[in-house]
Amino acid sequence: MSIIIRRAKAEDCPRILELIKELAEYERAPEEVTVNFEHFVESGFGNDPVWWAFVAEEEGRIHGFALYYIRYSTWKGQRLFLEDIIVTQDQRGRGIGKMLFDSIIKECRDRNLNGMAWQVLDWNEPAINFYNKDPNVRISKEWLNFSLDNSYE
Repeated sequence: MSIIIRRAKAEDCPRILELIKELAEYERAPEEVTVNFEHFVESGFGNDPVWWAFVAEEEGRIHGFALYYIRYSTWKGQRLFLEDIIVTQDQRGRGIGKMLFDSIIKECRDRNLNGMAWQVLDWNEPAINFYNKDPNVRISKEWLNFSLDNSYE
């Protein structure tokens, strides 16, 4: 049995959403997943997709994914933003996360983007340790994250 990394297809969305919910549980925020299925599929596979993903598959079963989009930095230009990367808990330790991360790095290079960025919760030591294995990764402790949801008036 071997893991295959491939581009996500619309048919993968039910499993990707399952893994998103698994990630939200791990990150102690299951109630934060509010996207509906139709919107999720349309956003990735409709006429004007805003996200793309790679999946890690073995014998027809998706064990993980890496979802990204392109953002624009006024200082740097186009950059890849890695929104989520997850490998289901029972498959961790097999190198799947590294395979997905390497696919994202290759995608960044293939698109001729000037770099990539992502976020990690400050208490998520396994993720921090995973990314720190790459000597080219830098952690910024200078920036604070702000957000605004659609409940404002």
